[in-house]
Amino acid sequence: MTVESRPALGRLVLPVLLSGVFVQLISVTVMQIAVPAVSNELAAGSGAGRLVLAGYTLSYACTLITAARLGDRYGYRRIFVLGLVVFLAGAVTGAAAPNVAVLIGARLVQGLGSGLMAPQILSIIQIAFPPGRRARVMSAYGGTMAIASLAGPLLGGVVLDADVYGLGWRAAMLLAVPVAVAALVLSPVLPGGAAADTETRIDPAGVALSLAGLALLVLPLTLGQDAGWPPWAGAMGLTGLALLAVFAWYQRRARNPLVHPAALATRATRRGVALVLLFNAGVPSFTLVLSLYAQQVLGRDALAAALLMVPFAGGALVGSLGAGRVRRRLGKAALTISALVFGLIAIPVAVTLGEPGREWALWASLVLGGMAFGVFTAQVFTEVLSGVPEAAVSSVSGLLPTAQQIGGTLGVAMIGVVSGNDLTKAMAYQLVILLLAALLADRRDAGRRTAREATLLP
Repeated sequence: MTVESRPALGRLVLPVLLSGVFVQLISVTVMQIAVPAVSNELAAGSGAGRLVLAGYTLSYACTLITAARLGDRYGYRRIFVLGLVVFLAGAVTGAAAPNVAVLIGARLVQGLGSGLMAPQILSIIQIAFPPGRRARVMSAYGGTMAIASLAGPLLGGVVLDADVYGLGWRAAMLLAVPVAVAALVLSPVLPGGAAADTETRIDPAGVALSLAGLALLVLPLTLGQDAGWPPWAGAMGLTGLALLAVFAWYQRRARNPLVHPAALATRATRRGVALVLLFNAGVPSFTLVLSLYAQQVLGRDALAAALLMVPFAGGALVGSLGAGRVRRRLGKAALTISALVFGLIAIPVAVTLGEPGREWALWASLVLGGMAFGVFTAQVFTEVLSGVPEAAVSSVSGLLPTAQQIGGTLGVAMIGVVSGNDLTKAMAYQLVILLLAALLADRRDAGRRTAREATLLP
């Protein structure tokens, strides 16, 4: 049922879905600012502080593929609502945590809730909005990501600085709660409450292989750097890759595969998922480097470091909302050009960051990079999902954010290995990764053109 068939309530569908996107992302970025305060109050070491961040990402990334199939079996709205409830339970428990162990457990629960929600949002967009409106909806999706990325550090810095009711970092932990509660109250307006496929069965072997493989891959990428890349990190990562290879093999033979067989049947879709992973290997690492460099090298406080990201997030919002217009002008080349522009801003950022008198050039570069990020993010999900058979949409809706999360985790790990506190090396990494993403986007478009031309041959 599309929003056109129920106009009175249809206007609320998109705000509810975007509220889910907002709470997922703000819960990542706000805790990046709050972790030092957590460590001070709860006497947490650097490893425990890292787990406060990593726990959320870990359970979020590992849940997505299974959550997509759960949406098929039990209904997208039901799993979305379940995710909201789980998310709220984690957020409230974390805010009241008496020690760091409880906080880490709460962050795992919170990430689980976000993982349950994320695929349902993309699936509901596909059934609630007609094809002609999806590009605009995905522009709003990308814009919400930009707003959440900006709001997390800024609101976290303000709340910590104000020490609201003496709650400190606990108030920051609760920032997403009012938005999540509002989305929960309004969730009955969403379509997709009935099971999308009553014949779908959840294969326990597939669930076990995917969860174990993703966990063993993501955990060492997240914690290995702080531990000095010990042997166990390499062993876990290799084991995770092996389990994911077994998972891929098993999916071709399983009676009820966790990933729909048509999900990755075409080369364009496979390249699209790979493109999302590669591009996102350059996004969180970029913002993290700017924040850490501003605080550790330039000596700025957390709020000042967060303000450094205002031009980037503002540009991302503009780029997201204008992505449809860019797509109409540039066609398929929009992805290639936006990835290329984002990569190239690494050069002026490396030259101008921390240099007195060059702040205008830094801000201009960040605005331009943010716009490129917004255009890419708003377009790539739309393009990948548009070429997927309807039966496989939910599976790809789980694979895309999984690739996004793994790419981001990989990028943050790699940037530490490559650069340390050397801004020039860090920006060189960004340039290489995003140039590769631009090349892959171009090859993907060339492959599509070749396939289309072949169908026109007599």
